[in-house]
Amino acid sequence: MKFNSKNCVLSGSVVMLNLVSQVLSWDHSLFTSSPPVYPSPETAGIGWDVAFAQADAFVGNLTLEEKVTLLTGVAQGPCIGNIAPIPRVSFPGLCLQDGPLSIRQATYASVFPAGLTAAASWDKGLIYQRGLYLGAEFKAKGAHVALGPVAGPLGRSGYGGRGWEGFSPDPYLTGIAMEQTISAMQLSGVQATAKHFIGNEQETQRNPSLSDKNVTIEAVSSNIDDRTLHELYLWPFANAVRAGVSSVMCSYNRLNSSYSCQNSKALNGILKEELGFQGYVMSDWGAVHAGVATAEAGLDMNMPGPMGFFTTTPSFWGSNLTMAVNNGSLSEARIDDMARRIMTPYFHLGQDLDYPPIDLESGDLNVLGVQPYLDTFKYGPANVDVRQTHAQLIRELAAAGTVLLKNIDNTLPLKAPKTVGVFGNDAGDLINGLYPMSNNYEYGTLAVGGGSGTGRLTYIVSPLDALKDRATGDGTLVQYLLNNTLLSDPTTAFASIAPSPPEVCLVFLKTWAQEGDDRTTLLADWNSTTVVESVASYCNNTVVITHSGGLNVMPWAKHPNVTAIVAAHLPGQESGNSLVDILYGDVNPSGKLPYTIAHDATDYAFADIANSTQLQETENPNAWQSDFREGLLIDYRHFDYYNRSVLYEFGFGLSYTNFSMSNLNIRNVYGGGKITSRPLPAPIAPGGNPTLYDVLFQVTVVITNTGSVGGAAIPQLYLSLPQTPGENPTPVKVLRGFERVSLQPGESTTVTYDLMRRDISHWDTRQQEWIIRAGSIGVHAGFSSRDIRSVGSFSPL
Repeated sequence: MKFNSKNCVLSGSVVMLNLVSQVLSWDHSLFTSSPPVYPSPETAGIGWDVAFAQADAFVGNLTLEEKVTLLTGVAQGPCIGNIAPIPRVSFPGLCLQDGPLSIRQATYASVFPAGLTAAASWDKGLIYQRGLYLGAEFKAKGAHVALGPVAGPLGRSGYGGRGWEGFSPDPYLTGIAMEQTISAMQLSGVQATAKHFIGNEQETQRNPSLSDKNVTIEAVSSNIDDRTLHELYLWPFANAVRAGVSSVMCSYNRLNSSYSCQNSKALNGILKEELGFQGYVMSDWGAVHAGVATAEAGLDMNMPGPMGFFTTTPSFWGSNLTMAVNNGSLSEARIDDMARRIMTPYFHLGQDLDYPPIDLESGDLNVLGVQPYLDTFKYGPANVDVRQTHAQLIRELAAAGTVLLKNIDNTLPLKAPKTVGVFGNDAGDLINGLYPMSNNYEYGTLAVGGGSGTGRLTYIVSPLDALKDRATGDGTLVQYLLNNTLLSDPTTAFASIAPSPPEVCLVFLKTWAQEGDDRTTLLADWNSTTVVESVASYCNNTVVITHSGGLNVMPWAKHPNVTAIVAAHLPGQESGNSLVDILYGDVNPSGKLPYTIAHDATDYAFADIANSTQLQETENPNAWQSDFREGLLIDYRHFDYYNRSVLYEFGFGLSYTNFSMSNLNIRNVYGGGKITSRPLPAPIAPGGNPTLYDVLFQVTVVITNTGSVGGAAIPQLYLSLPQTPGENPTPVKVLRGFERVSLQPGESTTVTYDLMRRDISHWDTRQQEWIIRAGSIGVHAGFSSRDIRSVGSFSPL
C-alpha cells in the first residue's frame, strides 16, 4: 500500500503524540514500529540549479543498467568505497575515502586533530580552516567523497567508542562545527558526508549478530521520542543540510525498531521532506538488509555493494534493482531520482572538470585483489604529498583545543625549570608503528583513536621529544619513566630519578577509543589512577596531561599535590609541539570543555549503553533495545536540571589571564513585523523552512581582558526556554551562542550573538512544527555553563 507523504507525517504524529512524557513515564510499546512515509521525495536540486540540469541531462543519457551502476558500490576498486566508471559516457567513477580527520590510509597525508579537539577550541575560524585543508587533501589524492564529518554519535553516553570522531554532545556546538566543516570541505572541491544518520549512539550490537542457536539477533534499536529526535539528534544534521552537504550516511542501528537505512520516516519524511535534503543518502558499509524496500525508503547509494565487508556475497542492489524495475516492483522514476541526487553534487563541485586522478597509495586496494573494475579507474602518480603547510594549522588547532582544568598557584606556564620529570606511557614516541590500532597502543602518545576515523601518521611529535627540544634551549634536565607498571609502585619506581624529586613532574595519561567497541570505563587507561597517585605521593608539583578519546572521570583531581590538569584530547600529528606551546605559555590556553566532567562514572548512568550479558545471550531477535528515556537531558542539561554537582562543567576552561563581562543588551532586530508563534509558511529549502533561520533577536556583551597577558576568551550564551507542563522536561538552559575573541591586557570588545527563530523554538509534537512558546526567555551569558556573569530576559511574542 502506498502512502501520501504529507498524510503520512500526520499519521506519524499520532504515534508521536504519546511520546511527550518519557522521563516520567516510558511506554516502550510506542517504539515497536516507525510510521511509513512514501514515496521518496524527488530532488529539485534546490541551490544547485545549474548542476541539477547537468545531472538531469546526464542521467537521461544512461541505460537502466548504467543508472544502477551509479547507485551500487563495487568492492573491486582502489578506494574504501567505489562507484564504477561508465566509460561509454566518460564518467570516471567515484572514489570514496575515510574519514573525518584524515584521508585514513593514505601516505603523505596529514592527521588533523579529532572532531572532539576541534570542538574544544570553540573556534569557528579554526574549524573552518581544518575543513578547508581536509578537503584539499582528499581532492589532491583523487577522492571525490570524504566520509565525514560526524554528528552521530552526538555523544549521548561518554562510553561511546566513536564520540571523539564527532564534536560535542551539545547539538548547537556540533551543528556549528558541522556547518563550518562542510562548507569548507566542499569549497575545496570534495563532497562531504554527514554521518551517521541517526541515533547511532553506541557501538555494541550496532549490527545484527548470530546467536549460538543460529538465531539472527537484530541490531540495537535506538528508541527516541519525536521532540528529542528533533531538538537533540537531528539538530546538527539540519545544519549540515543547510550547509549544502552532498551526502548523508545512514547508520547501522535501528531507529524505533526500523533499520536506519530502511526507515522511511527518517529518510523520506524527515531528511528529504522536512529538511529538504537535495543530495543522496549513502549506506554505512554493510548496513543494507533489503533490496527494493531500502530504495523506496529513501536510500540512494548502497555501500560497499556486496552484503558484507570484502566478501563476494551478491549485493541486495545492483542487478536486483534492474530486475525490480523490469518486473514492475520498483519504478524507474525512483532510479532516476537516485541517480540525479548522486550526480548533482558531482557537477556542482566541478568534479567533472580536470579532477585529480586517484593516488593508489591513498587507500589499500580491496583485499579481493585486482578485479575487472580496477583497470577502468583513472590513476595518477602514487605517494603524492598533499600535506603542504597544514602542520601549522594542526599545531594551532590542537593547542586551541587543549583545556586547562586546574592550575594551583600558577604552576603553569612553566618558567624554565631546572629539572622536569616525565612519567607515563603516553609521553613517548610510538613503538609499534604509525597506524593506530587497538593492539599496539600501550606505549607511545595517543594522537588519534582507531577504526575508520583514524589516520596513518607520516610522523608524530611526541610530548617527550618536544619537551626535550624545549629543555635544550632552557638548560632544563629532563628525566623520564614511561612504564606504567613500574610507576604503580612508588616505593621503587623513582630510584633512577636524580635529583629527586624533579622541580615539576608531568604525568601523561591516555584513553583509547575506536569504532566497533564501546569503552568499558571512564577512567584513563593503563592503571592511570594508581600512576597519578604514585607520582603525586613522590612529587608535590604534579601536572597531569590527558590524551583521550572522550571524557574521563578524575578521582585524583583534588589531590593536593596535583597542581595542574590539562585535557589535550586527540591532537593529531603535532601533539607534542602544541602541548609544549601551552605548558610554557607560548600560547595562552583558551580551550573549553565540549562536555561535562562529573565526579564519578555512576553520575552518567542516565544514558547507559545497552550491553548487559543477559542481552548478549538472548535468543529474542528484538531484545536489543536502547530506550532514550532521558529525553533532552544529556550531559550538562542533565546535571543542571537535577542540580547535580560536577567536577568541571560544560564550557569550562582556565586561562593565564582573566576576563570580565558587562553591558548585556537584548534587542529585537526582526524586520518582518510582529513575531508569530509558528514560522511563516515558505517553500522548503535545504535545512527546512527557511524562516526558521531568520534572525529575530540580538544579544550583545562587552568582554574585557582584566589580566596581565594577552589571551582569547570564549564568552558563551545560554537560553532558558519556557517549560510546558505535561511534556518531557525542557533543559534549564541550552547553548545558543559562542565566539572566540583575542584581547590584549586592558582591551575590550563587543560580542554579538544572533538568535534565529529555531534557537528560541521547541519542536511541538502535536503541530509537527517549530513553535515559539508564550512566556519569558531567560538569557545567561558567561564563560561556562555555570560561570554566568550577565543575565536578562525577553518575551518574543
